[in-house]
Amino acid sequence: VQLQASGGGLVQAGDSLRLSCTASGNMYNRYRMGWFRQAPGKEREYVAGISWSGSSTYYDDSVQGRFIISRINARDTITVSLQMNNLKPEDTAVYYCSAETPNKVYWGQGTLVTVSS
Repeated sequence: VQLQASGGGLVQAGDSLRLSCTASGNMYNRYRMGWFRQAPGKEREYVAGISWSGSSTYYDDSVQGRFIISRINARDTITVSLQMNNLKPEDTAVYYCSAETPNKVYWGQGTLVTVSS
């Protein structure tokens, strides 16, 4: 599975940004999709996740109410998006998308989000 993320950039506090990630390759599994982030000098942390059908979504407390995760399952690709609203300087990080099965996690290359105060 290949994951390609995009949409990062430099924004000001209070702005919005939308990240997208397209998964392609072996699409036979029912992948749960997610977003993680890693700030400079910190561990990678969970941000949000979404079930295969999209009916269940999960958020870290730090982004609950500000971020929205969604997905589109097509025949050969999966697109997962992260709508980020009311961004804060502490949201600054490299954001990674993930595709998960019970046995394995696939990672994208990351996209940098910088929020200035």
